[in-house]
Amino acid sequence: MYDSIIIGGGPAGISAAINLKLNGKSFIWLCGKNSVKKVQSAELIKNYPGLPDVTGKQLAWALNNHADLMGIEKTEEIATAIYDLGGTFATTAGDNTYESKTVILCLGVTPTKLIEGEDRLLGRGVSYCATCDGFLYKGKTIAVMLTDKSFEPEAEFLCSLAEKTYLFPFYKNSDFAPSNAEIIVKPIEKIEGEKRVERIICGNERIDVDGIFILRSSVAPGVLLKGLKTDGGHITADRQQRTNINGVFAAGDCTGRPYQYAKSVGEGNVAAHAAVEYLAGK
Repeated sequence: MYDSIIIGGGPAGISAAINLKLNGKSFIWLCGKNSVKKVQSAELIKNYPGLPDVTGKQLAWALNNHADLMGIEKTEEIATAIYDLGGTFATTAGDNTYESKTVILCLGVTPTKLIEGEDRLLGRGVSYCATCDGFLYKGKTIAVMLTDKSFEPEAEFLCSLAEKTYLFPFYKNSDFAPSNAEIIVKPIEKIEGEKRVERIICGNERIDVDGIFILRSSVAPGVLLKGLKTDGGHITADRQQRTNINGVFAAGDCTGRPYQYAKSVGEGNVAAHAAVEYLAGK
């Protein structure tokens, strides 16, 4: 049982991890894949205090290096569900489940609009995890939606299991083409089915599938944790970064504008200290 689990490895997550470490708390840090990609892509940052005219690559290195120097461990696993157990939490990521007393959500900007039918059929043919659910679709027909090139190994694994795969790569410069996959560049508009996924709708096409894997870098907050209060896709949090669920805190871009690195770092700091205070109260 960890004191906390941090979900998200951007500036807010790094700040939260540093401050939990300094306070001697046990935690696991789920960073996902290339969590500082957004920072790295910034050409020039002029408003980060103390680092005038720093490039995104320089800032990303400095943030990661700080965590590394403190011996903070990271994992690239992506959280797919959080369950409120009434005083503690269980978070699933890949094939693992982690228990913690608190949760700090540093999810960044996540998709505000789900595919129609995605939430209703989650766990009934809609999956966010290739290694968790892939073997359920051995020899079957599936759809796989990728939002980033980093998910290609997972998609390849799914293609090796399925008899037929409809592949939807939604990122630039994709040359990924497994032998048993049909590449479709149209957006998925709807997922249909009564008790389970039966088909997907893409424009005028109706494609029969047994399941669909949606491989995103993060899961929308309201889907990740049922009952979490959101507004316009952002997590609602107070000045102590507390959400409407006791023991759950949120920091960074996921709490709303302004989308600024300095704001994210500050909120990560506040969230970590609020979690420490909450743990002391328990």
